[in-house]
Amino acid sequence: MTDILQELTTLCAGLRDVVQPFLGLHAARAHVGEAVGGDVTFEIDEVAERYLEEYMRLRRPGWAYYSEDRGLQGAADPELVLIVDPIDGTRPAAAGLESACVSIAAARPGPHPAMADVVAGVVQEIKGGDLFAAERGGGLVMRRTSGAPLAFAPSPRTDLEGLFWNTGLRGRPLLLLARAIEELVDASSVGGAVFELGSATYAITRVLTGQLDAYVDIGPAIIAAHPAAEAEFRRVGNGHVLCNSPYDLAAAWLLCREAGVPMTDADGSSLEHRPLLGSDADFQIACIVSGNETLQDALIAVVQRGIDRLGW
Repeated sequence: MTDILQELTTLCAGLRDVVQPFLGLHAARAHVGEAVGGDVTFEIDEVAERYLEEYMRLRRPGWAYYSEDRGLQGAADPELVLIVDPIDGTRPAAAGLESACVSIAAARPGPHPAMADVVAGVVQEIKGGDLFAAERGGGLVMRRTSGAPLAFAPSPRTDLEGLFWNTGLRGRPLLLLARAIEELVDASSVGGAVFELGSATYAITRVLTGQLDAYVDIGPAIIAAHPAAEAEFRRVGNGHVLCNSPYDLAAAWLLCREAGVPMTDADGSSLEHRPLLGSDADFQIACIVSGNETLQDALIAVVQRGIDRLGW
């Protein structure tokens, strides 16, 4: 493990430790502000953000970091930039559920760093502790808190009828999203299962373990195809578009890349060019992740049919 990956792993562990005592507490659900992207900042988020700020100030003052609630912080001319979601799955964490993770990616600095600049990524479950780590060109490591290896077992499934998959609902206008994914839900909801686990990184790492066959989250693709739909997203998001931002996906993208698991935009295009340091509507990312290329192609096709059917 290189120094960078070790640093990310140490920071993940520290964030996990500071958040764990708040899991499931009603006090964790208190609204204390608004993140730079417009989402609600809960008390449990603020605890994690304060720890992150102090950690970076003391241990890595020469680095910069972009976090969900604070935006870009740290060194003006950094050696490295971290893209951090201290709690990906704030709502499950506040409810004391398993589906919440710390997510940290490290990227080469530059005027406009993009996903292709990510060199290391770590995701760690807050409640269970399972760790997923990768370095560019170095492969994927999956292990339990005991140090025992965690099996990499992406699904070989290629049909939609038995699909176990996850989508996202927070900030997405329900009727609009339902029309776009209607065919996929109808095909899989009896012979398979549709989940909303509340955390992109938790769901994507379930694809790596084989517990899920796929992750499908297409809000920005709906807006791109039907710009007038943005008003509906802003209505539900209290004036903001609240889909996945780079801090949700940067670490998971590298995990999938190193594992050879497909993770693309909703139309099948690469995410490599997507900018990292932002969280408003211009930066948000649609993505599909699945266990194999055949299934990925099938999901892209069904999603595109759904988006086309909207006819906004």
